[in-house]
Amino acid sequence: MSFAETPSGKLRWQLVVFRVLLVSFLLTLLAFAACLLLGILGLVISGWLRGVHPDMTLAYRHFAFPVAVAAGVIALLAAIVMEARQSREM
Repeated sequence: MSFAETPSGKLRWQLVVFRVLLVSFLLTLLAFAACLLLGILGLVISGWLRGVHPDMTLAYRHFAFPVAVAAGVIALLAAIVMEARQSREM
């Protein structure tokens, strides 16, 4: 690759930061959605078994949000490690 075809170092690092943040955000969103679905299903089943109306805010506050925060941190660290490995290979 010639000098004219190589992206500048500053632009390359901006793209790396963008990719890391995008992947972390998408994985966090996916974890939140999946855990919220499982939390709602669990509350509906437990409410049905007990014969009461479940409080759905528990699925957000006590289940989906903490798991999504943990998944977001793990996704951020994993994306940083993957980008570091890729840049070391190049």
